[in-house]
Amino acid sequence: MGALTTLVNLGRDLLAEWRETSLLELRFWHGDTARLTLIALIALTIAMVIVRSTLARRSSRQRIGLPAILTALQRPSWPFIRHTPVILMAAGLPFFVLAVADPYSTLTQRQDLFPGRRICIMLDASSSMVRPFNAPSLRGAGGVSSQATFFTTVAAAQRFVQLRTQGKYKDLMGLVEFGDQAYVVTPFTTDSDNILLSLSLVGDFTEFIRFPDQGTILSNAIEQGVNLFRSFDYLDASGNLMVLFSDGEDSEVIAGSKSVADIVRDAVDADVPIFFVRTRFDRGFGSVVSDAQWKDAVEKTGGRFYAASNEETLLQAIRDIDRASAGKIEIKQYVSQQPKYRSFALAAAALWSLAIGFALTVPYFRSFP
Repeated sequence: MGALTTLVNLGRDLLAEWRETSLLELRFWHGDTARLTLIALIALTIAMVIVRSTLARRSSRQRIGLPAILTALQRPSWPFIRHTPVILMAAGLPFFVLAVADPYSTLTQRQDLFPGRRICIMLDASSSMVRPFNAPSLRGAGGVSSQATFFTTVAAAQRFVQLRTQGKYKDLMGLVEFGDQAYVVTPFTTDSDNILLSLSLVGDFTEFIRFPDQGTILSNAIEQGVNLFRSFDYLDASGNLMVLFSDGEDSEVIAGSKSVADIVRDAVDADVPIFFVRTRFDRGFGSVVSDAQWKDAVEKTGGRFYAASNEETLLQAIRDIDRASAGKIEIKQYVSQQPKYRSFALAAAALWSLAIGFALTVPYFRSFP
């Protein structure tokens, strides 16, 4: 079944490529080679016709006349069908010559619709994230030895990205790290390996210790996330969301200078849902004073609030966000010098294979007229 699925997908891709191909828009890397090949084929055909006609004239002197004993036999209704293999071979020659010319497309732009979302992942790297959060199976044996909550959230973000890439989704993802200030680590990209690499870099113990901002100002993080959507001109599109990992200890909320509703106002105005994963080990919902406020504020954005107090609730939050992140996005793609020889080469191979198959398996195509 795996080979059959691969073959079906290849056929679908080639059919889509064939529909998008226009001979007038193609350029050729080896046009001279194709012209020489065409001249050689024409010359070979003429030579074979001359040789065949010469041999036919010589052999006519040695022919023997026989009575017309075969006139009673019924001649085929369509005698030209006998030449089908030759016709198929001739039909494959133009495709072969075009494939030899190595065609490619010039700079093109197309709109593609994919299942997925535009997701901005935001990680709290403030000093309060040094509290321990035990998650042995999530972090595995390859992580750093520190049990700090920050490294657990990095592992959770990596798991979330892996869940998205293992499924049918082709998301546009960006990464923001924040403390007192927010920084775009990776802008929106469809390259999930790039996002995973960025997560492994920010999850390095030395890099975390050197992070300059020790406080937590979530309003700056959300503003930076909204600006990232704005800079890519995504605010008017559907399918946007933020996944926020933090312990929820916002400096402005603690100081009383700003309410939780004020912090998420940028996301509400921009219509970007926030999925807030509050990570505090052994602290379930309600055990942190601001939980109820965050829940109400986040739900007004269209998102959800998760009180992750242990490994199981953290994993459940990731799975729930993955299920809630179904949708479709339209991506503008630019393709430069895309090779187009495959469809021509396979068309020639298919026609020639069909001709050989007819000649070898159907006796009528080898019969005397």
